[in-house]
Amino acid sequence: MKRINEIVSDIKSGNIKPIYFLMGEEPYYIDKISDYIEQNVLSEEEKEFNQVVLYGRDVTIDDIVSNAKRYPMMADRQVVIVKEAQDLSRTIENLLSYVENPQPTTVLVICYKYKLLDKRKKLSKSISKNGLLFESKKLYDNQVGDWIRRVLAGKGFQIEPKAAIMLVEFLGTDLSKIANELEKLMSILPKESTIRPVDVEVNIGISKDFNNFELQNAIGEKKLVKANQIINYFADNPKNNSLVLTITLLNKYFTKLLIYHGLTNKSKGNVVKALGISAYFYDDYVIAARNYPMRKVSQIISYLRDTDVKSKGVGANAADTRDLLKELIFKIMH
Repeated sequence: MKRINEIVSDIKSGNIKPIYFLMGEEPYYIDKISDYIEQNVLSEEEKEFNQVVLYGRDVTIDDIVSNAKRYPMMADRQVVIVKEAQDLSRTIENLLSYVENPQPTTVLVICYKYKLLDKRKKLSKSISKNGLLFESKKLYDNQVGDWIRRVLAGKGFQIEPKAAIMLVEFLGTDLSKIANELEKLMSILPKESTIRPVDVEVNIGISKDFNNFELQNAIGEKKLVKANQIINYFADNPKNNSLVLTITLLNKYFTKLLIYHGLTNKSKGNVVKALGISAYFYDDYVIAARNYPMRKVSQIISYLRDTDVKSKGVGANAADTRDLLKELIFKIMH
């Protein structure tokens, strides 16, 4: 976020680079920078003759260079944006000759999603010298909640930890999807309000009581009735509750619990760091560790692997989601 703000601030102050090469696994930031340049570098009158958007699947490097070398018409500069430039990955190094001597009146924006340039090669070094090379890194699962809080804080909102977890669980780490849902919530709720689990449930359609986060807590606290209620809800609503996702998240949970058991220093700060969790969830792991000793946790991870295999039709006689989950919960909690 800090780097994005710096880039936007530079553009606002008139410090505009001739080349912006935006690459990396997280498309959200690539789109944010590209969209900002597309919307703000030229006036509406200038855009008609001096702004062009190309797509990697439709053009060659020569086409890009040809457009970039044009002179602006009745304006100080032109903007050339190449979206989905990763489709040109086999020939992208051919951009080197232009990058070494870029047109000073052109702002060339290359959106190179899900891929990285080899930073040892001349192209990336030349971009860094004559323009801006930006890497958009994918966030880890445990970082997305903090990202949500920062985005909301910047707009005058707050969010309860459970509500943030619900969003991450339902939407994954796709920042674009999460940002869209946050915009929806902020448009509905009063300014400076705190987003609660019930707000997420009502406006986005994620159950605040029957989700993987609540299942994890029910298992950790050995609340068998609650756990069975949740898995029955999952079985009744299979489209919104993937068995694969449930197994994956439970596997992550018990893997972290295994790490917890292996720590000699179980202070709050050390546990939070070692497990990569929010301090808000520290007590949950302490309780779960009391209920599940290390040997049991190792068995549970094995049960999860067996269930995963069965869910994919290996060694199972057409067992449905409900039966698989009931068997799994029984093995975990007994």
